[in-house]
Amino acid sequence: MKRRTFIQGLAAFGAIGTLPLPLSRALAASIANPVSVDDLPKLKGELTLYLGRGEGGLYENVLQAIEKKNPDFKLGIRRGPTAALANTIVAEAKAGVRRADLFWAVDSGAIGLVSDAGLAQPMPSDLSAQLQPQFRYKDWAPVTGRIRTLPYNTSRLTKEQIPTSIMEIADSDLSIGWAPAYASFQSFVTAMRILEGDDKTAKWLKKVKKRAKTYAGELGVVMAVERGEVDIGFANHYYTLRLKSGKPDAKLDLAFTEQDAGCLVNASGILALSDDPLATNFMRYLLSTEVQGYLAREAYEIPLVNGVALPEGLPALTSISPPKIDLTQLADLRPTINLMRNNGVL
Repeated sequence: MKRRTFIQGLAAFGAIGTLPLPLSRALAASIANPVSVDDLPKLKGELTLYLGRGEGGLYENVLQAIEKKNPDFKLGIRRGPTAALANTIVAEAKAGVRRADLFWAVDSGAIGLVSDAGLAQPMPSDLSAQLQPQFRYKDWAPVTGRIRTLPYNTSRLTKEQIPTSIMEIADSDLSIGWAPAYASFQSFVTAMRILEGDDKTAKWLKKVKKRAKTYAGELGVVMAVERGEVDIGFANHYYTLRLKSGKPDAKLDLAFTEQDAGCLVNASGILALSDDPLATNFMRYLLSTEVQGYLAREAYEIPLVNGVALPEGLPALTSISPPKIDLTQLADLRPTINLMRNNGVL
């Protein structure tokens, strides 16, 4: 059978309304079978989505494709930095206003902020069942994952020369690139605080700062590593994979630490603020094999449903040992920001 494209897959949705009971039961009973757009209800009505900026417009492509294939569906979108939108949702709720039906965030910390405020609707069990067990939450759905990594210059280092402990990096003689103002880095530091404590994290930041070169974003970090400006960097995995996809001979590869914040698996995520079934049905699209496959191929993000291939160039997740941490614990960045400022990092 000829493989269908993402857009072609979106053209074949099912009937209007919530998922039929037999399908719901089947999904809840088994997580082995991924869900195709062929099995999803067609969307009809209007929703407002608050969309965190990120991923170079690829999320926008997904939304446009869904709208195009559902002519009776209209999606109003408010765009902005993920953290700012999360704060807006909470502020609107305190004022007795709800303007957003859905919130799609590029960082789980922002999701946690809204969830902790009690504003998210419960996740249907059949929808949660589509996700891998470690990514199931009661009131939000992770959409795609990203791993904290150590991109390194292969002409300057071998993988064996890189410590497998993020804490040991601070005591090594490696030159480092980092982007401390970047949201993903701050979530990483938050995870370090949770796992190691504030004192150890502060000492780590001070040591790394002495020989780290600062960049505006993590793509800049990875590009600097590839140019040989620094030995290693701190960055999400997909920046390295994207650079290598356009430059296969890049002097660049990925190293991973073990069971610490250095290999944290974070996630983008979506939650419903409205109890309208249309909001939940929209969320189902983002967990379909077509959307998950598209984001894995084009954004090099990690699909979190079963049966969808990992991005090319990423090792099997069974070979990586991330720490066990509830991603919603990353919600409160204020102590992290204060710690970073007090130690001269920001």
